[in-house]
Amino acid sequence: MPWITLIIKTDAAHAELLSDTLMEQGALSVDIHDAAADTQDEQLLFGEPGEPGGEIWQNAEVSALFNQEADIDEILRNVTRAAQLNSDPDYRLMYVEEQDWVRLTQSQFDPIQISQRLWIVPTWHQLPDPAAINLILDPGLAFGTGSHPTTQLCLGWLDQHLQPGDKVLDYGCGSGILAIAALKLGASHVTGIDIDPQAVKASQENALRNNCDSARFAFATTYEATERNLQPSEQADVVVANILANPLIMLAPILAQAVRPQGHIALSGILKEQAEEVRNVYHQWFAMHIASEQEGWVLLTGIKR
Repeated sequence: MPWITLIIKTDAAHAELLSDTLMEQGALSVDIHDAAADTQDEQLLFGEPGEPGGEIWQNAEVSALFNQEADIDEILRNVTRAAQLNSDPDYRLMYVEEQDWVRLTQSQFDPIQISQRLWIVPTWHQLPDPAAINLILDPGLAFGTGSHPTTQLCLGWLDQHLQPGDKVLDYGCGSGILAIAALKLGASHVTGIDIDPQAVKASQENALRNNCDSARFAFATTYEATERNLQPSEQADVVVANILANPLIMLAPILAQAVRPQGHIALSGILKEQAEEVRNVYHQWFAMHIASEQEGWVLLTGIKR
């Protein structure tokens, strides 16, 4: 179904009142913006250093989205009256054609080749190489489509270093991509943990989609609950965590405890300038080093003493 966007030119004194009135007239959404945006007359707000500030642009536009059946003439009459305008507003109309939003979104995700034998393939694509190890994923609501450098760094490392029969912990499992890759690369057992229930659900669904139902995904709402899930008897041969630098620093004692002696840890989600700080924290348990780097992100790995 197409939509109509009604765009009204106004000033700071009337912008918010027009916005409220348009919502009352049935607008699906309303936006206030600078009418001179992206021109030399664009007005900076919020008091940028050396520039005048303000709360609303003096030369503003209010955009309202309506269903195609909306009576724009009637809406304009009601807006003029409710906003107590002295004359009919200066406006224009734009038409938004109906699109297949699902197909449009899917078109942003193409198969990604990680190595000669490892591919990431969205569920709606054909397999580029049926003989390869293919990770079939629905990106869903969880982080981990394989397009981000940090995910690719972890996948590349697993592809090169995981040994058949290894027991793996994927902390911050997101879509489950690393856990699923570990199983397909020969791990005997994988546990995925995430504090986001949507991520756990996406991981479980993606595991089934990849015939990896032996993967066990746990859900922890706090770091303490996570620690209770990692018993000494369940220490992993490999722990991989693709999160961010600050959570990795906070989680260091828990993740270190989860790795068996002489086991491996791989940490990503770390910017190059953060690597030394993270490395120093983990150095008390591991001999850490930068294993690889991509687009300013690094992968730190180490062996537990």
